[in-house]
Amino acid sequence: MIAVVEDADSVRKALVQLLRVAGYAARGFASGEEFLQAWPANRVSCLILDLELPGLSGIDVQRELHRAQARIPVIIMTADDSHTVREECACLGAFAFLTKPSEISVLLDAVALALDQ
Repeated sequence: MIAVVEDADSVRKALVQLLRVAGYAARGFASGEEFLQAWPANRVSCLILDLELPGLSGIDVQRELHRAQARIPVIIMTADDSHTVREECACLGAFAFLTKPSEISVLLDAVALALDQ
Protein backbone atom coordinates (compact mmCIF):
# COMPACT_ATOMS: atom_id res chain seq x y z
CA MET A 1 0.00 0.00 0.00
CA ILE A 2 1.11 3.54 -0.72
CA ALA A 3 0.29 5.96 2.08
CA VAL A 4 -0.37 9.62 1.30
CA VAL A 5 -0.05 12.03 4.22
CA GLU A 6 -1.49 15.38 3.16
CA ASP A 7 -3.68 17.74 5.19
CA ALA A 8 -5.41 19.38 2.20
CA ASP A 9 -8.44 17.16 1.56
CA SER A 10 -8.67 17.85 -2.17
CA VAL A 11 -4.95 17.21 -2.76
CA ARG A 12 -4.96 14.03 -0.64
CA LYS A 13 -8.03 12.64 -2.40
CA ALA A 14 -6.63 13.51 -5.83
CA LEU A 15 -3.31 11.80 -5.07
CA VAL A 16 -4.99 8.67 -3.73
CA GLN A 17 -7.26 8.53 -6.81
CA LEU A 18 -4.30 9.06 -9.16
CA LEU A 19 -2.39 6.22 -7.52
CA ARG A 20 -5.39 3.91 -7.69
CA VAL A 21 -5.94 4.69 -11.37
CA ALA A 22 -2.24 3.91 -11.92
CA GLY A 23 -2.88 0.48 -10.38
CA TYR A 24 -1.59 0.97 -6.85
CA ALA A 25 -3.35 0.33 -3.56
CA ALA A 26 -3.37 3.69 -1.77
CA ARG A 27 -4.73 5.21 1.42
CA GLY A 28 -4.82 8.82 2.54
CA PHE A 29 -4.08 10.25 5.97
CA ALA A 30 -4.91 13.82 7.02
CA SER A 31 -2.12 14.14 9.58
CA GLY A 32 1.17 12.72 10.69
CA GLU A 33 -0.42 11.46 13.88
CA GLU A 34 -3.13 9.61 11.97
CA PHE A 35 -0.52 7.92 9.78
CA LEU A 36 1.77 6.94 12.68
CA GLN A 37 -1.14 5.44 14.64
CA ALA A 38 -2.11 3.25 11.68
CA TRP A 39 1.40 2.59 10.33
CA PRO A 40 2.65 -0.36 12.33
CA ALA A 41 -0.48 -2.38 11.51
CA ASN A 42 -0.49 -1.44 7.81
CA ARG A 43 1.96 -2.76 5.27
CA VAL A 44 3.18 0.49 3.77
CA SER A 45 5.48 0.01 0.79
CA CYS A 46 5.92 3.72 0.03
CA LEU A 47 5.00 7.00 1.76
CA ILE A 48 4.16 10.25 0.02
CA LEU A 49 4.58 12.88 2.70
CA ASP A 50 3.73 16.57 2.84
CA LEU A 51 5.99 18.58 5.16
CA GLU A 52 3.54 21.27 6.23
CA LEU A 53 1.06 19.41 8.41
CA PRO A 54 -0.94 20.39 11.49
CA GLY A 55 0.48 18.83 14.65
CA LEU A 56 3.43 16.65 13.74
CA SER A 57 5.18 18.04 10.68
CA GLY A 58 6.37 15.85 7.84
CA ILE A 59 9.92 16.20 9.23
CA ASP A 60 8.62 14.95 12.60
CA VAL A 61 7.04 11.93 10.89
CA GLN A 62 10.28 11.25 9.05
CA ARG A 63 12.20 11.46 12.34
CA GLU A 64 9.84 8.92 13.93
CA LEU A 65 10.28 6.53 11.02
CA HIS A 66 14.05 7.02 11.15
CA ARG A 67 14.10 6.30 14.89
CA ALA A 68 12.05 3.14 14.32
CA GLN A 69 14.49 2.13 11.56
CA ALA A 70 11.56 1.80 9.16
CA ARG A 71 12.54 0.72 5.67
CA ILE A 72 9.80 2.69 3.91
CA PRO A 73 10.84 4.81 0.94
CA VAL A 74 9.59 8.34 1.61
CA ILE A 75 8.71 10.73 -1.19
CA ILE A 76 8.49 14.30 0.07
CA MET A 77 6.02 16.61 -1.66
CA THR A 78 6.19 20.20 -0.49
CA ALA A 79 6.04 23.81 -1.57
CA ASP A 80 9.06 24.54 0.69
CA ASP A 81 12.02 24.02 -1.62
CA SER A 82 14.74 25.39 0.63
CA HIS A 83 18.21 23.85 0.68
CA THR A 84 17.99 23.35 4.46
CA VAL A 85 14.74 21.40 4.23
CA ARG A 86 16.04 19.26 1.34
CA GLU A 87 19.20 18.51 3.29
CA GLU A 88 17.33 17.52 6.45
CA CYS A 89 14.96 15.26 4.50
CA ALA A 90 17.92 13.62 2.76
CA CYS A 91 19.70 13.04 6.08
CA LEU A 92 16.56 11.32 7.38
CA GLY A 93 16.54 9.03 4.35
CA ALA A 94 14.03 10.61 1.96
CA PHE A 95 13.96 8.71 -1.32
CA ALA A 96 12.79 11.69 -3.40
CA PHE A 97 12.01 15.36 -2.87
CA LEU A 98 9.34 16.84 -5.15
CA THR A 99 8.13 20.41 -5.11
CA LYS A 100 4.46 21.27 -5.46
CA PRO A 101 3.01 21.37 -7.94
CA SER A 102 4.71 18.34 -9.48
CA GLU A 103 4.06 16.78 -12.83
CA ILE A 104 1.99 13.60 -12.53
CA SER A 105 4.57 11.65 -14.51
CA VAL A 106 7.36 12.77 -12.17
CA LEU A 107 5.41 11.58 -9.13
CA LEU A 108 4.47 8.25 -10.71
CA ASP A 109 8.08 7.71 -11.81
CA ALA A 110 9.28 8.40 -8.26
CA VAL A 111 6.72 5.92 -6.86
CA ALA A 112 7.73 3.23 -9.37
CA LEU A 113 11.43 3.72 -8.56
CA ALA A 114 10.75 3.67 -4.81
CA LEU A 115 8.84 0.43 -5.10
CA ASP A 116 11.57 -1.15 -7.23
CA GLN A 117 14.31 -0.53 -4.68
